[in-house]
Amino acid sequence: MKTSEDIIRTDKLDFNWFVANPFLFCVHHLDYYPQGTETMTPDASLEGRNIGQDFTPKDGWRMYHGKGVPGFPAHPHRGFETVTIVLKGIVDHFDSNGQKGRYGMGDVQWMTAGSGLQHSEMFPLVNRKEPNTLELFQIWLNLPRVGKFANPHYKMLWNEKIPVLRISDENGKQTEVKLIAGQLNKLNSLSPTPDSWAADPGNEVAIWIIKMEADAIWNLPAASKEANRILYFYEGQKASLNHHEVQVKNSFQLVPEHEIKIRNGQTPGYFLVLQGKPIHEPVVQYGPFVMNTEAEIRAAFSDFRATGFGGWPWPHPDPVNPRQEGRFSQTNDQQEERPPDLGD
Repeated sequence: MKTSEDIIRTDKLDFNWFVANPFLFCVHHLDYYPQGTETMTPDASLEGRNIGQDFTPKDGWRMYHGKGVPGFPAHPHRGFETVTIVLKGIVDHFDSNGQKGRYGMGDVQWMTAGSGLQHSEMFPLVNRKEPNTLELFQIWLNLPRVGKFANPHYKMLWNEKIPVLRISDENGKQTEVKLIAGQLNKLNSLSPTPDSWAADPGNEVAIWIIKMEADAIWNLPAASKEANRILYFYEGQKASLNHHEVQVKNSFQLVPEHEIKIRNGQTPGYFLVLQGKPIHEPVVQYGPFVMNTEAEIRAAFSDFRATGFGGWPWPHPDPVNPRQEGRFSQTNDQQEERPPDLGD
């Protein structure tokens, strides 16, 4: 329903957020985990929790599918990509290609499931004497038909390398835009995985996190009218979009070809932008598989039962790295990468 000349629809933010093609899903995890044990499990009672299916934020946190360490043990995907943006806390990654890693504190993992991959995403509580707050977005980006059987690909975008555009308004108030995907004011993001819909600049895929000082003003530039664009106001107080006052914890599907003046309120404001030209193909989704036809969904289940998408090379479905391990990524050729040391 059209709500103004600039805003197509408005939705309240909860756990799963409204998205538009080419995106499939966006979830915001915010869990105030307590201090951890030596084995990185919660140093707190699990009594009263539905262990294995714990999605109720009792005491401000959830175990999800985890039975010791919170998180999501081994599970499959085919036909799309996951983009995981960790704002606070730590995530441990293991997959069926023999790859593993630890990332967090602003890092982004871009994973093309393509023809099929199993992975686990566990939230180790590495701090023993203080809380282990976790905040992340996981975004599912669809793949076109030609990419649904691409080779799986896993890539880390380290926080220290992700471009940030800093703009000051006429009153000296600053806005920072973190470019996870896309281009802004001639600044380009890091490259996504090679088979991604975002790899072609013509598809106008943008994933931006916007941080605005209190009372800051910034103009969100127009995109082409073929793109879909959603702005999520996920933390702050109040703001206005082209003079329309808006409340926090809402999303706004914007008319993409209109420039939008964002005027933040009296506390720091945080926004997420998801934008891209749609993929004009049928979408058939069943759980962790996103294909173009029901026959392809049935084939995905059959292939997974037969092959396990490469099997699971790890001793447990919910592995974690050692507690003292830092951030790193290790690919299936045993090449290890760590974030840059900016002090060098």
